[in-house]
Amino acid sequence: MFGILIEIVNIACSVLIWLVIIRCILSFVPHNPYQSIIRFIYEVTEPIMAPFRRIVPPLGALDISPIVVVIALELLRWALIHTLSALRF
Repeated sequence: MFGILIEIVNIACSVLIWLVIIRCILSFVPHNPYQSIIRFIYEVTEPIMAPFRRIVPPLGALDISPIVVVIALELLRWALIHTLSALRF
């Protein structure tokens, strides 16, 4: 049972990290924000990124909050997987 939970946590964090990366790439290319897939990416990542954007100030024109979000998601993944692994035994 814990193996399945570990895999779900791992996949969910990976998907979120990739969506944040895709969102960053989208900020450099012209796109239609009303296209369904792009709207989906923004709707999924905005609740995660908004609190970090309020906390982490931009460095000039560079927004480093996505980097902090990716690091936070990796730390969350690590903590959850290690906690679930410890509960397994």
